[in-house]
Amino acid sequence: MLIARAEAGVRTFPAGQSNPRVTEYHALTNIRGYDDKASWCSSFVNWALDQAGIPGTGSALARSWLEWGEPLDAPVPGCIAVLSREDPGGWKGHVGFFLRADAEYVYLWGGNQLDEVREHFYPLANVLAYRWPSQKTA
Repeated sequence: MLIARAEAGVRTFPAGQSNPRVTEYHALTNIRGYDDKASWCSSFVNWALDQAGIPGTGSALARSWLEWGEPLDAPVPGCIAVLSREDPGGWKGHVGFFLRADAEYVYLWGGNQLDEVREHFYPLANVLAYRWPSQKTA
């Protein structure tokens, strides 16, 4: 979490420009070389884990984290939270580091949250899974 939190404020640049730091996040995924206009929540999680020596999914797809590590019955701070976006059965999603939850919302630290690295909240009903590195991925 210290590594991820140190990236606070990294954000997308205006149209016609691209933040090279976001391109760096993409470098560890299947969309290497893409600019900051491509969704980058999963790229950010992959990058942060890599900095800590933990292999990620290598995918820019948020739902790729559903198959990573081990499932958790209940979240713990710093675990990976995988969320649905639009359609719970669809392919779109969001991923970030779990901070806390209340009766309505889950609070995550992540990239591409309102176009930057920051804390943001999402409906608790959107949570698909909480994941933790397995002995195989750590």
